[in-house]
Amino acid sequence: MYFKALLASIAVIAMSAPAAAETIAIRAGSVIVNADSEPTGPALIVVEDGKVVAVMEGAAEAVADRVIDLSDKTVLPGLIDLHTHLSGDPSGEFWRAATNPPEWYTLIAAKNARITALAGFTTVRDLGSRTDQVTQSLRRATESGVTPGPRIVTSARTISIVGGHGDTNGFHKHVNDVLASGFTCTGPLECAERVRTASKYGADLIKITATGGVLSQQGRGLEAHFTDAEMKSIVDTAETLGLKVAAHAHGARGIEAAARAGVHTIEHGTYIDEAAAKAMNANGTTLVPTLMAFEGIKKNLGKQFYTPVVEAKILAVGRYAGTIVERARKYDVKIAFGTDAGVFPHGENAGEFALMVNGGMSPREALASATTGAAEVLGMEDQLGRIAPGYSADIIAVDGNPLADVTVLEDVDFVMVRGRVIE
Repeated sequence: MYFKALLASIAVIAMSAPAAAETIAIRAGSVIVNADSEPTGPALIVVEDGKVVAVMEGAAEAVADRVIDLSDKTVLPGLIDLHTHLSGDPSGEFWRAATNPPEWYTLIAAKNARITALAGFTTVRDLGSRTDQVTQSLRRATESGVTPGPRIVTSARTISIVGGHGDTNGFHKHVNDVLASGFTCTGPLECAERVRTASKYGADLIKITATGGVLSQQGRGLEAHFTDAEMKSIVDTAETLGLKVAAHAHGARGIEAAARAGVHTIEHGTYIDEAAAKAMNANGTTLVPTLMAFEGIKKNLGKQFYTPVVEAKILAVGRYAGTIVERARKYDVKIAFGTDAGVFPHGENAGEFALMVNGGMSPREALASATTGAAEVLGMEDQLGRIAPGYSADIIAVDGNPLADVTVLEDVDFVMVRGRVIE
């Protein structure tokens, strides 16, 4: 009896032991190892145990368990989108929040994770989940290979003021109460508690709505929502827990206040002006302009897609959205790549590159904003944004040279995340 139990234990241990690492060789027509470099010409990339172990220029011999032929493609680091909402799809039907069960958003998130990865985005920062634990669970599932998708860094639920952008509104009181996220706050002490709760339930960073927003069902304007003391409490508490803070912010004074409080990124930055930019530069705050979000919502104007209060706000921000990057560059604000995917269809994220170039960035600067620059925002610059030994094997392939034409990034032919090919 003891011997049988021992054999059974050994069998279980054997089944659970990790398989031997597979060595993968990628034959590339050309490699852009990072956004600062020129294409190499033919090269061989060797991947083992989810990491790059070698990059050899020329026609090196491939000694590997598996060889992937991309000899007619340009191979480059996987792209990073710093602002997504994987658990949502575009919709003006705000009332669906009262009819869709939490499980629905989990399935939507899994669908969108695969779509996002296939579009070439191997890492995303997800800033605001529809329900509790959706992106925390998806983060685990994509990391372990249970479901295909990018690496996920998530804020989970968004922290907002009571009655402001991010709070549930548009319904009768009892429905608002049932749908409430539990992450609204009033006063520095309560706001600090929300940060600690977010940390407790697995947030990788904190997302706040520092100003009013466009798609919520309230017309309170687009300026500052939190008080200076509330935002400072949020940032200070987050930093004690090792967490960065991303701030949704449209109005210039709200941007300025959030930057003074020490937030790490400003999302959108619609009305950025010189004073707001000076505060951002003084505090090392990066702008994530999300230009695709503005493009996406404009397409649905006049179609009864949005409620009248939302349409009015879209028209207001639309007059400024096209010059966000231009104004930020004028004041030397650091810019990183993010799209707000979920406001527009997931998978179209790479459309942001052309909009950034239209705003005055070079193709090289735009690519850097989604690779080395975005990796730095995440604090993962020693793991992501380059094809180099020791870095995660997050690799994509395209036709053409994105340093000459960024639009080639809108059609990605091959994607590898953590050494796994996404198919």
